[in-house]
Amino acid sequence: MNTPDVSIVVPVRNEAGNVGPLVAEIAAALGDRWRFEVIYVNDGSTDGTEAELRALMAERLWLRQVRHTQSCGQSAALRSGVMAARAPLVASLDGDGQNDPAFLPKLIETLQAGSPRIGLVAGQRVGRQASGFKRFQSRVANSVRGAILRDGTRDTGCGLKAFHRDIFLALPYFDGLHRFLPALVRREGREIGYVDVVDRPRGHGVSNYGFWDRLWIGIMDLFGVWWLIRRRKHVPESSEL
Repeated sequence: MNTPDVSIVVPVRNEAGNVGPLVAEIAAALGDRWRFEVIYVNDGSTDGTEAELRALMAERLWLRQVRHTQSCGQSAALRSGVMAARAPLVASLDGDGQNDPAFLPKLIETLQAGSPRIGLVAGQRVGRQASGFKRFQSRVANSVRGAILRDGTRDTGCGLKAFHRDIFLALPYFDGLHRFLPALVRREGREIGYVDVVDRPRGHGVSNYGFWDRLWIGIMDLFGVWWLIRRRKHVPESSEL
């Protein structure tokens, strides 16, 4: 295969019922506008996710599967996908079907138009399809994060993002990284672009992430990122003579 222009990374865990429809939507959204590959990172699924992907890969040469032998979390799955990506630009979305692939072109176009000034384009959900409690906890988490990190982002939980592969891989890695990408990319001296996206209901299955799992770990990560930002005051500009 020729080197793709963009790699689409989709972390999944136990999403067998959502794989087929989402793969078809991604292909339809990108069409012939870019040479692309789609990398599903199977994060230790115990259902039929692997079998679904294998069947689809036999028909779609641009579809790849990276598999974790055991679940390592969304940040680890995203990083595995970015490391495996062959394109300089990467776009990501969640594998549960709530992120609409129709917004991928806008994310990619915004990143290309703003490069190299813009290092990350983040989807910002409107009309979120979630319970009232989940919407409440997201509002609280985003408010606290914004007040401490001042990253200028009202919604870091949306999986729809586009970024430069080399910038992502240069970021300090930790479990929970995916929730703080705007602040960390700003730390590297790049700006953030934003695209409003419409959230959808989950098609099949149940969420793999719980409130209490995210709450306490998220608090520790928040102050860890705050420390990282304070420790880097200047981004060096260098050239070889």
